[in-house]
Amino acid sequence: MSWFRRQGPDIVLHVQVQPRASKDAVAGAIGDYLKIRITAPPIEGRANEHLIGYLAKLFGVPKNKVILERGDSARRKVLRICSPTKLPDFIERYAG
Repeated sequence: MSWFRRQGPDIVLHVQVQPRASKDAVAGAIGDYLKIRITAPPIEGRANEHLIGYLAKLFGVPKNKVILERGDSARRKVLRICSPTKLPDFIERYAG
C-alpha cells in the first residue's frame, strides 16, 4: 500500500482529494493514492484547511500535527500526521 507509510512515529499519506463532495469520506485506494472526498471548495486554501481538519479528527491529533508536505494547489497531496493517537479503520480496510 504505497499511499501509506510509517516514518518513525509519524504517518505519511499520499492522497487524491475530491473537493465539493456531498460529504467528507475516505473513498478508497486508487493506485498509489488514497482518495478522500471533502465538502469544501478548492478556493483560497479552504479545501486544504478542511482536509487537514478532517485528517486530524480521524487520527486523533490537533490540526497543527497534520502537515501538508506537497501538493498545496494540486489534487494529489502528501501529508504527514505527526505521532497519531489512533489509526482509522480505513488503514486496514484499504491495506490491500
